[in-house]
Amino acid sequence: MSLAALTTAFVVAVVPVAPTEATLVGLGALASVTHASLVAVILVAGLGCSISDHLLYAAGRWGGGRLLGWLMGRGSIGRAAGWLIERFDRWGVAVFIAGRWLPAGGSAGAVLAGTLGWKLRRFTPASLIGSTLWACYATMLGYLGSAFTGNPLAGLGISLVIAVVVGLASRRVMHRRHAVAAPEPVSVASTEPEHTTTPVPQSPATPELVAA
Repeated sequence: MSLAALTTAFVVAVVPVAPTEATLVGLGALASVTHASLVAVILVAGLGCSISDHLLYAAGRWGGGRLLGWLMGRGSIGRAAGWLIERFDRWGVAVFIAGRWLPAGGSAGAVLAGTLGWKLRRFTPASLIGSTLWACYATMLGYLGSAFTGNPLAGLGISLVIAVVVGLASRRVMHRRHAVAAPEPVSVASTEPEHTTTPVPQSPATPELVAA
């Protein structure tokens, strides 16, 4: 794989808003035609994603609950953050890694880990493992699609369609489970205690003493 291709993989992996998945799928399809090794692309992209994770982790440590609260109202990343919050206590590192397959799940998970005060000795291995697995998934998707069709453009198109389907499926699962877990809205009136007047028993009247 050329230096230009590896540089592109690294840059788009570091920048959170860059189309990392589409780029890695394309590089995978290109590698199938040029018979280039995928290992370098996967490792470089995984490293770039982990660097991006650490930048977002630092933002979470610095911004704390204010940043997390702001993200919660920001579309996909807010929904991903809500889904992860419901499961972090139970699944920990595993849900952080799996969250990368959610739309904006990698960014939300990194910010959330920083907000929760994860130690780097816990966060860094999870980030490296998750980044490498996700980079492997995206790159292999393009590689296999191109190898199956024998045409890099057709393989790229098929692979991107599969990636979109996976993204939509994960979004649907996230919405469904979030809706099931969400408590039913309760009116304010029903939460206020009813004020009832309890009759206070009157003590019997004390007879007045009449002086003799």
